[in-house]
Amino acid sequence: MTLRYETVGEMIATNEQEKRQIRMYGCTEAQMKEAVEQSITFRFSGPTMMAASLMSDAQEMINTEYGDIDFMRAEDARQALNRAKWILFEYCDKR
Repeated sequence: MTLRYETVGEMIATNEQEKRQIRMYGCTEAQMKEAVEQSITFRFSGPTMMAASLMSDAQEMINTEYGDIDFMRAEDARQALNRAKWILFEYCDKR
């Protein structure tokens, strides 16, 4: 287990699963769940619209009209798509 700083002076233990989530989504699943459920889009339009919005954001990130796609833009787009998929599986795929 490693330690990281979330805010100044606040240490949080990060296990391997959290590290994997941060690589995939840019945050942990717990942080994502909190952000999603506090979102106005989620509350008024639902999870499908929130996922669609993230996919639109990813499209803009890889739009070549803004110049060449560098690693950071590609990585941001990849994480946005992963977040959209997580929302769909977490909130829309409940049978």
